[in-house]
Amino acid sequence: MPLREKLSTNLKSAMKNKEVDRLMTLRLINAAIKDRDIALRGEGQSDGATEGDILAILAKMVKQRHESARSYEEAGRLELAERELAEVKVISDFLPAQLSEAQTEAAVDAAITDVGAESIRDMGKVMGVLKGKYTGQMDFGSVGPMVKARLG
Repeated sequence: MPLREKLSTNLKSAMKNKEVDRLMTLRLINAAIKDRDIALRGEGQSDGATEGDILAILAKMVKQRHESARSYEEAGRLELAERELAEVKVISDFLPAQLSEAQTEAAVDAAITDVGAESIRDMGKVMGVLKGKYTGQMDFGSVGPMVKARLG
């Protein structure tokens, strides 16, 4: 089932079941996707956000909420941190499973081989291949140094 349909179905279910917190998070997701659709229309793409775009939006939302939760915890605002982490759980329901460390290393090695990367100058090509295939499945913040180490 496409992500948009899955989101719509979950939104309706949350409304029927009066799950207020889940409903708020799902509406935030829909708003972010609609913002992306509008931006793409401005760039001349009438199709709107693709599955890859939606996965990137969701991954970004998870990252933002983890950062916010960390900030709230440092400030002693545990109730706000808990709310952010609850949103992460809802958003994560729509992301594919994260690759294990071994799977990530294998994917990086395969991307390096596919591109024929030989030096650090080819890092952008390798990251482009990885982002194309594994958006939402790996943390590119930790993958970047891994690619750099293999090419350096």
